[in-house]
Amino acid sequence: MVQSLNNKFAPRGNIFFKSGKGGHVYAKIDNRFAACEVSLYGAQVLSFEPHGEPDIIWLSKKSHYDKGKAIRGGIPVCFPWFGPHAEEKTYPQHGFARLIDWQVENVNNNPDGTTYIALYLCQNDFTKTYWPYDFEARVIITVGEQLKVELKVTNTGTEEFSYTDALHTYFHVSNIEDICVEGLMNAKFYNGPGATQLEAQNVEQLTITKEENRRYIGHSGACSFIDNGYNRKITIEKTGSNTTVLWNPWADTIKTMGDMPSDGYKNMLCIEPANAFNDIIALKAGESHTLSTIIGYSKY
Repeated sequence: MVQSLNNKFAPRGNIFFKSGKGGHVYAKIDNRFAACEVSLYGAQVLSFEPHGEPDIIWLSKKSHYDKGKAIRGGIPVCFPWFGPHAEEKTYPQHGFARLIDWQVENVNNNPDGTTYIALYLCQNDFTKTYWPYDFEARVIITVGEQLKVELKVTNTGTEEFSYTDALHTYFHVSNIEDICVEGLMNAKFYNGPGATQLEAQNVEQLTITKEENRRYIGHSGACSFIDNGYNRKITIEKTGSNTTVLWNPWADTIKTMGDMPSDGYKNMLCIEPANAFNDIIALKAGESHTLSTIIGYSKY
C-alpha cells in the first residue's frame, strides 16, 4: 500500500507515505512553509511544524496506536457524534471516524506553494454497525503558513440524518501557566460535561489554572492564545461551527487517563471547533456541510 501511494502521489512533490506505529500509514508533507504529519487511520493530523518553530500540535508520548483505539493528541476527527453516544453508552467516544482507515483521494501542490491532501470515507460494514446512514466524508488538509483542516460531510442516502462533530485540536504549549486565551469575552458556556446552567465569560484574557472543560455555545468567531514561553500567538479561525470547546484535564483528571503522561497537561490545551449540544447538523438527501479550522501563528 505504501509503495503504491508513493508511486501515485509522491511525484507531485512535497509528500511521501510511510508505515509506522501500529502498522498505520502516515503521510509526511514538507514544503517551504512547514512540515506536517497525517495518519490515514482516523484522517488525523499529528503535527504541524512551521520551519524554525516548535510544533504547534501536541501528541501524547503515551498514546495508543492499536486498531480500534484512538490516537491521543493531534487533531482527531469526531464524527458522527461528539462525546459519548446519546443512547448507546458502549459505542466509541466521539464516533467512529477516528477509529478507521481513510482512503487517499488526492494530493497536490497549490499555485501559492501550499500542499493539500484529501482523505475520503463512506459507509461500510464497520460504520453501519454504529450508524445506519449512507454518507461521504472528506477531510482536506492544507499545509502552508497556516494549517487548514476541513471536514465535509454529504448525505448520499435517501433519508435525512443528523450528526454532531468536532476537529478536536490539541495545541502544544510551552507551559499551560504561561498561556492566556483571547476572543471569548462575553461568550456563554457550559462549565463541564454535566453542566446545565450557562455562564458568561467576563474576562478578556482567560488563564488556565485548573481543570477546564468549557463548551461555548453560539460561538462562531475566531479566538487565539498567547504563549509567552514560545513568544508566539496562535490564532484559531473556523467556519461551519457554532460551538467552541476549550479543555485541559489538569493534574487530577489526567492521572485517570492511561494514554497521557501525568505531567502532560502542562504542555497541551484543546481549543476546537464543533457542532454539538444544541448545535446539531441536519442534512437532507444530497446536502453537505463543512466544518473547518484554520490555525496560524505570529511571533512577538
